[in-house]
Amino acid sequence: MTGHHSGERIVLASNNAGKVREINQLLASEQITVVAQKEFNIPDAIEDGLSFVENAIKKARHASSLSGLPAIADDSGIEVDALNGAPGIYSARFAGPGASDEENLQKLLSRMEEIPEAKRTARFQCLMVYMRHSEDPTPIICQGSWEGRILFEPQGDNGFGYDPIFYVPTHDCSSAQLAPETKNSLSHRGQALKALMQALSA
Repeated sequence: MTGHHSGERIVLASNNAGKVREINQLLASEQITVVAQKEFNIPDAIEDGLSFVENAIKKARHASSLSGLPAIADDSGIEVDALNGAPGIYSARFAGPGASDEENLQKLLSRMEEIPEAKRTARFQCLMVYMRHSEDPTPIICQGSWEGRILFEPQGDNGFGYDPIFYVPTHDCSSAQLAPETKNSLSHRGQALKALMQALSA
């Protein structure tokens, strides 16, 4: 990303420390500083959209209007084919409001107990939105998806969320067993952010 976005400060509409760290790693080569919304004491937006893109736009608009900065927001989650795409947009609160990563992951494993390996296909989805300002009528919207399978038990300590139970066929391990730079090159969020960088520098 060169030119008019160089040196820009962008608010990231998330209080998820893992996500903030991951996005800053992905943007390390760009002259851009991503500041978490908590630096501005911005509370989480109400995510009552029925799709990833609706929620991402709500979050970006909320953060931009309260910070006065351009905003990036993503809404991401895991879709499990055997569960008709659940937990989907409810991934972060699958086990209930305020649920921990561990509680969400355990609930998913318990729902998958009887499902054989061949039918455990799943993917991570990420919808990423960039808004120049809170009234931006044409936000940039990018998507990334990452195919894999749900493991029978957690493996690995890297990553966050469902990473320990997401099997990556190309690397024969869980997402939580990948080095951060490898994960960033493969992941749904890495793909969406790469598409966003290309759109912004176009």
